[in-house]
Amino acid sequence: MITDSPRVGSSVSAVLGAALIWSSSFAVTKVALAEIPPMTLGALRFAPAAAVLGVAVHTGPDRCRLPSPRQRLAIGAAGLLGITAYFALENVGVDLATASDATLIVAAYPILTLVLSGRAAFSHARLTGMLVAVAGVWLVVQGQPGGSHSLWGDLFLIAGGVVWAAYNILARRDGSGASPIVVTYYQTLAGAGGFVLLSLSEMDRWSVPSGGNVLRIGFLAGLCSVAAFLLYNHGLRGLEPSVAVNLLNVVPVAGLVWAVVLAGETLTITQVLGGAVVIAGVTVGLHRKNSGGLRRTGGHHEPAQ
Repeated sequence: MITDSPRVGSSVSAVLGAALIWSSSFAVTKVALAEIPPMTLGALRFAPAAAVLGVAVHTGPDRCRLPSPRQRLAIGAAGLLGITAYFALENVGVDLATASDATLIVAAYPILTLVLSGRAAFSHARLTGMLVAVAGVWLVVQGQPGGSHSLWGDLFLIAGGVVWAAYNILARRDGSGASPIVVTYYQTLAGAGGFVLLSLSEMDRWSVPSGGNVLRIGFLAGLCSVAAFLLYNHGLRGLEPSVAVNLLNVVPVAGLVWAVVLAGETLTITQVLGGAVVIAGVTVGLHRKNSGGLRRTGGHHEPAQ
């Protein structure tokens, strides 16, 4: 018997919404990094995002239901992992590696999360779905023409996957009872503070960003860092980490669509086939066998962009 939980459905929709927003961030970040150093880009992205979220939290209905100082520290610790540490590694990795490398490595993040989650998050159907999704992304990458390879960039991206998996596990243990926007605010505030400190090491490379990069920073801050993180944190509450990461395997597929629509690129038959395989893997990964039968669940956590 297959049953659908309204909470699970809402969580899946929220994560997929975040994935669609994040799917364009690799390309936007890659272009911006040509002018802005990695840690500085992180600070310029997350500091405005923290300010926007702070205004919303302290002027809205949640201002009377803020977490305790101890709970804020726990939320902030998750923010240092999921924002400062992860995006620092991602920015450096994207700067050094090719888009194809990044796409393939990001697709392997569900496996990392499954391993770190322990046996409690394991099921044969879920593991099969993840492996199928990874195979699909491999086909997508194989269908892309050319490109240089950077071992160091790949290593940074792999390290980012480990950090992101740890963030998902830590964030899901949040017991503050705070709303998604409050949790996102304190995570972003801590992450922005970490990036501001790291960016000081790049002062000799600072310059006034071009108009195009101001728009890119605004996109990364407003949509990728505020809207998408709110959706993702909402979805995380109803999904297990390993399932959440698996859903985010649609990011590289959606990224190809953005490349066609925004950059006028063309897709190969191999890429189209790979995209279909990814979707199939994600669908399989949303099912888990229980003693009472088979029920659909939602769960995923992948790299936010």
